[in-house]
Amino acid sequence: MPLPTSPLVDEPVPQPRRWGEAELARLAAMVEQQTLFYWNGPQTAALVAEFRRLYPLEHVFPCSSGTAALHVAVAALRLQPGDEVIVPPITDMGTVIGVLYQQAVPVFADLEPQTYTLDPADVRRRITAKTRAIIPVHLGGNPCDLAALLPLAREHRLAVVEDCAQAWGARWQGRPVGLHGDVACFSLNEHKHVSCGDGGIVATNDARLGPGIAKWGDKFYDRVVGGRDPEELAPNYRISEPQSAVAAAQLPRLPDIAARRTRAGERLTAALAGTPGLLLPEVRPGDTSSYWFYVLRLQPGRFRVSRDEFAAALAAEGVGCQAGYIPRPIYQYPVFRNHNFFGGHWPVRQLGLTAMDYRQTSCPVAEAILRDCVKFTLNEAMTDAYIDKVAAAVRAVARRLER
Repeated sequence: MPLPTSPLVDEPVPQPRRWGEAELARLAAMVEQQTLFYWNGPQTAALVAEFRRLYPLEHVFPCSSGTAALHVAVAALRLQPGDEVIVPPITDMGTVIGVLYQQAVPVFADLEPQTYTLDPADVRRRITAKTRAIIPVHLGGNPCDLAALLPLAREHRLAVVEDCAQAWGARWQGRPVGLHGDVACFSLNEHKHVSCGDGGIVATNDARLGPGIAKWGDKFYDRVVGGRDPEELAPNYRISEPQSAVAAAQLPRLPDIAARRTRAGERLTAALAGTPGLLLPEVRPGDTSSYWFYVLRLQPGRFRVSRDEFAAALAAEGVGCQAGYIPRPIYQYPVFRNHNFFGGHWPVRQLGLTAMDYRQTSCPVAEAILRDCVKFTLNEAMTDAYIDKVAAAVRAVARRLER
C-alpha cells in the first residue's frame, strides 16, 4: 500500500498543557504544611470541596487510584464469598480486581454494538440468585443505559457501582454520571481527563454505606474517634497531600475540558456520518459523552484490507489512531483463563462456592468490537480545523480502500 506523499493531516496531534500555575501554587502551599498526611490535610479537604462542586455527594473518600476506589466500593457492599457482580468484558482490569479480592465472582455481560456499554438485555440474562451488584462502566466517557439498568437493579435488589474512571464530565440525561447509582468511582490516573498522576475518588449519598466508606480504604481505622482497633479487614488506599494538591487544582478546569472533548467528538461523528463501511459511536439522546477516546468500527467485508491495515493507512495520513483497544475481552486474559487469582488457585471455585469457568465465557458483541474497532486519539486541544482534517483523512482512506 503506497504511502501518501503529503498526509491530509499535516500537523502533529495537538497536546494540551496539563499542568501550570494553579498546581504550582497548591504544591508550594503544601510544602509549607507540617504534614503531608491526608486526614485533615488542607489539600485533601480542598480536593473534596472541588469534587463536591461538580458531584454533590455527601460521603467522599479520595484514594490512591481508580482501582482502589472500585475496591473500596465493592468492599463496602460486604459481599460474601461466591457472590456475583455483573461487569462488562471491555474495561480496565481495575474494574474487576476489587471484586476478586473480596472473593466475589465477576460475571461478564455483553455490550451494545455502538455505545460499547453494557447491554441491559444481556445483563438481565446473567442475573442469578447469587447476583449482588452491577458495575456499569461508562466506557470512553459514554454514559451507560441507566434508564434500563437502574430499574433492573431495583427489581432484583442489586447495588449499582458506577465506574466513571473514563467519564469525568459525562452526563446521563443532563446530570453528571456518578450521581445515579449507589456508589460512584473516579480515576485520577495520568491519562484521564483530570489527573494527579495516580489517584481516585469513591463517593456516595447512601446513608448505609457512606459513614464507613473511608474505613474501607484506610485499614478500617476510624479517624473520627481515633485509635487503631479495626473491626474488619481493609487495605490501605489512602491518598497523599501532594496528590490532592494537584487534583484540587485540576478539577476547576474539568467543565471546559469536557466541553471541548464533547465538541470534538460530536464534530467528528457529524463529519463522518454516512461514510460507507463505518459504524460510528452512538450516544443516546439526552446523554453527553466526554470522549475519553473516540472509537469507530469497520463493517465486516466492506474494505479490501484488514482492520490493522486500515488503521495503518490512517496513520500514514497523519491521523493519531491505533488498531483496536484492549487486546481481548478481560475474560480471555490468561489470569482468567487459568483461574490464576491467588497463587495459582481460585479458592471460591475450589471450595464449591461458584461453578464459573471463564474458559466457557462468551460475549460475542464485545469480541466483535475488539476485532474491528479503530481507536482515535481525542483531546481538548483539538480545534475544529484539526478535527475536520482528521475527518477528511478518514473519509479519503475509506473511499480508497472500499471494496
